[in-house]
Amino acid sequence: MKTRIKTFKPISSKGLKTYSIRDRKSKVSVGDFAGLPKKGGSLGDFLDSLPGILAAKDFRDVVKAVSTAHRNGRTVALGMGAHVIKVGLGPLIIDLIERGVVDSIAMNGACVVHDFETAFAGCTSEDVDRELMSGSFGMAEETGRILNRAIKKGAKAGLGRAVGRTIEKSRFPYKDKSILAAGARRGIPVTVHVALGTDILHIHPQMDPGATGEASMRDFRLFSSVVASLEGGVYINIGSAVILPEVFLKALTLVRNLGHRVENFSTVNMDFIQHYRPLTNVVRRPTEGGTGKGYRLTGHHEIMVPLLYAALIEAGC
Repeated sequence: MKTRIKTFKPISSKGLKTYSIRDRKSKVSVGDFAGLPKKGGSLGDFLDSLPGILAAKDFRDVVKAVSTAHRNGRTVALGMGAHVIKVGLGPLIIDLIERGVVDSIAMNGACVVHDFETAFAGCTSEDVDRELMSGSFGMAEETGRILNRAIKKGAKAGLGRAVGRTIEKSRFPYKDKSILAAGARRGIPVTVHVALGTDILHIHPQMDPGATGEASMRDFRLFSSVVASLEGGVYINIGSAVILPEVFLKALTLVRNLGHRVENFSTVNMDFIQHYRPLTNVVRRPTEGGTGKGYRLTGHHEIMVPLLYAALIEAGC
């Protein structure tokens, strides 16, 4: 059987239908372009000079959402992973707590370790690569002993409050750098959401799994009350790729099931890599079907968090 060979001819564009660019809807106009920052100008001038496009627009929208929520007395809640502490951003978070801008902090278990070590010794973040081979990783005696004792003693108050009170009442030389202590001092929820076996505290002999579980479960219920108050507010997740996005989603479905209205609010995920769970469980799913909006801001915490902090202060927070 003879095979037929298809032939093709170049297509002509003659007769193409066109329209005027003036009649077309365009995504970008010169009004959105960046301005030229002036030497010696203010931070506000710099922010105003950013282009009104993509992440720069989202950043300004996030600043507006937080400042508006704060001005209107709505809840601004912050979830965070331990990297935020390890890159030295505790003082900024504490100041936002002291100013009443941030009403609640949710942490994963590693945050407690780094927050305590900073307050107790003025240093944290051991060299895991170096210590793991010898079996020394995670074996700081004071960290395991003092924190597990505090959790066991104060389990009924919740894990965050138990550790926060311990640090705040201590004579630790750097306790002014502790987010947990600031929360206890100001009386705001600082909740800790633990996955058993993930933190160095869990390998120490003083660890009481019953007390840790009870304390963290109490914190989940307290965090749920924060989520129930988010109508008109903002939830920001910084640097937690798994634990807090999952905890947030479960708290949200719990309070909606109980009849709390949480529809018109903003969510933000800040990280140097955008992961599946934060994008799904913080940015997209919670704001679907409502009038809220989810944002993602990508960049290193040590740059993006100070920039957000400065912009909020500039906005009058």
